[in-house]
Amino acid sequence: MHRGNFNKRVKWVENVAVVGAPGLHFHDLRHTGNTFAAMTGASLRDLMTRMGHDSMRAALIYQHNTQGPDRKIADAIEALIVREVDAGSGEGADGSVSTS
Repeated sequence: MHRGNFNKRVKWVENVAVVGAPGLHFHDLRHTGNTFAAMTGASLRDLMTRMGHDSMRAALIYQHNTQGPDRKIADAIEALIVREVDAGSGEGADGSVSTS
């Protein structure tokens, strides 16, 4: 199968319309897969290997699209701060006082 006749041979336009995704391009699937891979926290090198790229430029596009790891880091830092503050005051985050 060649790139030039792929869409015609598999009836791409008709089939993506049937599944409710008119206008979907085959490359969109690759982009989605690589975005999901970046969201797992994959390194630049991992993404480059997965995509078959030699340059970091393309991999950076997918990592830039993800803020999940950044949100996880911020949440973890906040949890550490709350735990330390609570440990020092003897008070729980909800204001309850520990009796033990």
